Amino acid sequence: MTVHPSLQPAIDAWTHSVEAVNELVKPLAEHDWNRATECPGWSVRDVVSHIIGVECEMLGEPRPIHTLPRDLRHVTDEFSRYIEVQVDVRRCHTALEMTSELEYTIIRRSRQLRNEHRAPHTPIRWPLGTATERTLERTLALRAFDVWTHEQDLRRALGVPGNLDSPAAAVARDQLLLSLPDAVARQAGARPGSTVVFDVHGPLEFLRTVRVGPQGKGTIDGSVTLGPTVTLGMDWETYARLACGRVRPEAVAGQIKAEGDLRLAEAILRDFSVTP
Repeated sequence: MTVHPSLQPAIDAWTHSVEAVNELVKPLAEHDWNRATECPGWSVRDVVSHIIGVECEMLGEPRPIHTLPRDLRHVTDEFSRYIEVQVDVRRCHTALEMTSELEYTIIRRSRQLRNEHRAPHTPIRWPLGTATERTLERTLALRAFDVWTHEQDLRRALGVPGNLDSPAAAVARDQLLLSLPDAVARQAGARPGSTVVFDVHGPLEFLRTVRVGPQGKGTIDGSVTLGPTVTLGMDWETYARLACGRVRPEAVAGQIKAEGDLRLAEAILRDFSVTP
């Protein structure tokens, strides 16, 4: 039995992005692994350690037994503490150890995905420290999204831009858009009847309208609306950095064009991040 057709796009996107990560870090000198990234508290080594750690858990490997230092300021809750174990345990690893483990993990995980025979709706226990179950299809999409987000962290830290329009970038866009109605209606408190247009340009262009219904619930579609309450325009990389919590709105104010109800626009941007 072969991989279900609806799973293949996410698998292909993950493969493209994780192999790009491998190519990015393979030639790095030892000191480059210590470069800071936009991911709070994490260096290049830490980002790659996270990717390796999650994929090892997806392979069913036991988690390392490791006690975290108490002075990690970016570790603020149980989720971040859980995530940090796979990162901190590798902070003493050399460049060669990191690249060797990454390559070996990619080989094993790719083999596992090539042999995936389960149905898309199969429930999967999410490995990252929660009892949440997601479908296999959603799990694979989230892995492609996560790896692409960290690929971009690495590219910005290393000064090697690219893949903003890759298959995984499209998966990331779709995952981020799932959270947009809630960000507008609940988090920003947009009133019923409000319409908020997101006009995103650059390597990955899209236009989406969030509409807040009579009960205060947001919905999203791709249609154009006349006289929206708010229009927010920005490039795709800025949108992704904001939505993934890599930058605050004030730091990229020059790349954002807001029209209409500016108070609502500020409220939306203030709580725009959807990643933990």
